[in-house]
Amino acid sequence: MNTAGDRSRAHCEPKELERSIDWKQGLAIALGVPLLILPSIGYFTGYVWAFSIILWGLTILLGFIQNIAFGELSTVFPKASGLPGYTQTVFGSNSNKINQGKFKFGKFIGGFSAWSYWFGWSPVLAIYAILIGDYLQGLIPTLAVIPKTLLSLLAGGFIFGTLAIINSKGLKNGAKAGYILAVVSLIPLMVITLAPFLTGDFHIANITGSWFPVDWTWDLQHVLIIFGLFAMAEWSACAWETAAIYGPEYRNPNTDTPKALLICGGICLVLYVLVQTSVIGTLGVDEVLAQPVSPMLPLANLSLGSIGASISIIMLIGAMLLIIQTAFLSSARSIYSMSIQGNLPAFLSKLNSHGHPMNAMAADAMFNMCLILLGNPTAILAASAIGYMCANGISLYTYFKVRNDPELSKLERPFKAPHGWKNVALITAILNVPFFLVGIIYLNSLELGWATTGIGFFVLCLYIPLWFYSQREAKEGKAVEKDAIFGEISV
Repeated sequence: MNTAGDRSRAHCEPKELERSIDWKQGLAIALGVPLLILPSIGYFTGYVWAFSIILWGLTILLGFIQNIAFGELSTVFPKASGLPGYTQTVFGSNSNKINQGKFKFGKFIGGFSAWSYWFGWSPVLAIYAILIGDYLQGLIPTLAVIPKTLLSLLAGGFIFGTLAIINSKGLKNGAKAGYILAVVSLIPLMVITLAPFLTGDFHIANITGSWFPVDWTWDLQHVLIIFGLFAMAEWSACAWETAAIYGPEYRNPNTDTPKALLICGGICLVLYVLVQTSVIGTLGVDEVLAQPVSPMLPLANLSLGSIGASISIIMLIGAMLLIIQTAFLSSARSIYSMSIQGNLPAFLSKLNSHGHPMNAMAADAMFNMCLILLGNPTAILAASAIGYMCANGISLYTYFKVRNDPELSKLERPFKAPHGWKNVALITAILNVPFFLVGIIYLNSLELGWATTGIGFFVLCLYIPLWFYSQREAKEGKAVEKDAIFGEISV
């Protein structure tokens, strides 16, 4: 029997995310995205030399094509949490013909897209926890006696726990942390990037004389490599769609969401192209390949002297913390979104007294503590990029479906993409799946064998048993609720 106190507590528990931030705060949280270039500078240079500058630029333009569509969806469905919310709302509708019958195929597809998006974002936590462990050993020699995996686990546990506490009272605190970390990381990054242009260390000949490796040919193998690199680049440079995932938490989602999306994209366009140009133009391809993990360190040393290395390390650690927070908040909201839609177990949708999805954050953190045990950030990134391609492709098709649907197309949309954008979005969807997806699978096979592809598909397939469990849980919950209603009527 429920007591009055129980009823009072149940009444006070928030049922929805709190609308507490504006576009500037959403942007501050999403500012980890421009820093995702840092671990990829040497990787892209190794494959396509100076053409990597063009590749980043083309990827950002592709990001604008995608995010203009997502910006429109954000105003059509202001209560949906970004890409995971849009696909689940559109495909999960009871009026959808493919949801008729015992197996609701549309609901499954919408949830799978959200799960793929979560898997595209969540491993960022483990990737950068491993890298922070490596940097700490380089910065503090006495830590070298601690095994790398153990140090990464300790660093990850501390970072995840601290960020969970900071954000437990709502996104406002996360935005404040974002502002601080952005100052610590973005300003030094800009100083280090621009310094060679002022000191005369930048040489355009390092770019114009090294567009492609000498043995590069445009055969099928190299075209597949380009597709794979675009997939990897999208994982980094198009990830500013995360600003839309806070749709239910913006005070004015009709203007806040598109504004945060497009401004973050503009910052990415400048930083990704500028950073890659500065690194290759200053160091040259050979020197970048000599230190592919962190070419920003020799760049800082060359332009700023001995103080440059210290600034670089502080900047890189600050950047990694900002990236982890961006990923943590995005992936936790993906889990929450799936749970409230009945595509994951119900306990993951529970909010704390401040309207924050702490259960989802805890589950996300535990998953990443397991990923850290793999010890290879490149393998983790390559696996998660498979999920990101699936999510991007399905989400763009969702936009095409919304614009073609006679009923959905009538919904109010304060922000509207240019005429004919649905066809542009469909072409981009096809680029993501199958072309970029096949490319990333091929690139993974060259780099790391088939193990990373296997890990990627294994995690994606974990959704199947979780989804069926969630459907049974929801069915049993409805039966209990129905019995309770009839019990009250009989009384």
